Amino acid sequence: MAMDKKKFLFVSLDGLISDIAWQIFKEGHEVKYYIEAQSEKDIGDGFVSKTNSWKDEVGWADIIVFDDVLGQGKKAEQLRKQGKLVIGGTAYTDMLEDDRSFGQEELKNAGVHIIPYQNFTSFDEAIAFVKTHPDRYVIKPSGEAQNVKQFLFVGEEEDGRDVLQILEAYKKAWSKKIKVFQLQKRIVGVEIAVGAFFNGKQFVYPINVNFEHKKLFPGNIGPSTGEMGTSMFWSAPNKIFNVTLGKMEEKLRDTGFVGYIDINCVVNGAGIYPLEFTARFGYPTISIQQEGILTPIGEFFYSLAKGEITKFKAKSGFQIGVRIVVPPFPFHDNKTFEVNSKDAVIIFKKPNREGVHIEDVKQVNGEWLVTGTSGVVLIVVGTGQTMKQAQQQVYARIQNILIPNMYYRKDIGDRWFEDSDKLHNWGYLREL
Repeated sequence: MAMDKKKFLFVSLDGLISDIAWQIFKEGHEVKYYIEAQSEKDIGDGFVSKTNSWKDEVGWADIIVFDDVLGQGKKAEQLRKQGKLVIGGTAYTDMLEDDRSFGQEELKNAGVHIIPYQNFTSFDEAIAFVKTHPDRYVIKPSGEAQNVKQFLFVGEEEDGRDVLQILEAYKKAWSKKIKVFQLQKRIVGVEIAVGAFFNGKQFVYPINVNFEHKKLFPGNIGPSTGEMGTSMFWSAPNKIFNVTLGKMEEKLRDTGFVGYIDINCVVNGAGIYPLEFTARFGYPTISIQQEGILTPIGEFFYSLAKGEITKFKAKSGFQIGVRIVVPPFPFHDNKTFEVNSKDAVIIFKKPNREGVHIEDVKQVNGEWLVTGTSGVVLIVVGTGQTMKQAQQQVYARIQNILIPNMYYRKDIGDRWFEDSDKLHNWGYLREL
């Protein structure tokens, strides 16, 4: 039996949740969508109804969905106190993501083993530290600067030589912008994330196991991006989940978190090392998950916010999402965007749009156009019983799409063939 029509209010900082708002609208629910950032305001236009003041719509809404951290958790918490159904974080879970060191300390308090790290507010101190403790390190900015992906640097040299060069360069160029940063000892292994939905009281199963592909070019080369593609599967709680995210259940219950939370880890034969939290939906993760969750997403969200759902049915096999982008992604350059990408038409050679999810897109007179500022356009999803089948489906679907200057990675999912052997060998994917 289908759920009655509900009223969904989506509150967004930068227009990240457009696709899910659109999917829920297509399921027959009423949707109003608010985007705070002036430059991103027309994302989703023509797909869903918009509002210029989300606060005016709180009375109208049956359920309110927040799509980000950075202060949104506090708003979600206040609305829950007023008795509203809300999907979104809490002040506590926002901090897990926004303040890297806090996230690490909370893991430690929950009994999770963490990678040694140091916080610095001065580049000179960090340079002195690496000189006295030569090793491989990862440089991770904290606070606002952590959103600029280009600042993250992963050291390759055993003696830390490359990290020293980067710290010297940052000191000259970025000391005003990067106020606080972390040096984390670099662990070499397989990068894997485990995430789960939380209904305010407990984790909802199955969990999601996913593999992000952050570099711009195939073969994991080039600048770091927010994300170029993700492969995933659904699983009963496994060893990685149980020794990391699973241990946070009590803390999440105490703060009344409702939504999705994910932790990425590096694992090797010696152990499981958590890196950082994403205490909100992942983008493009949630759009790929929507294809794998067999309950309609509107109904799923509603029962999650009510705290009623504890289990759901998901597709077996694998899902892959590939991000299609245009210049200047992953960089921000308004001029390049204006000249090359703004209002570019998205053409479908055949009318089939299965597996196609929108990011920075608007619809005008039935045409899909590129909008926003970032150059992320679509997420195309493929599913299959094997990773190979999911790959074949997603890349066949991309062949149907034409956007001037578009680019995407052709190797999303390839990592799995080697990674899975290691993960099985180490026993980390066993369902417990």
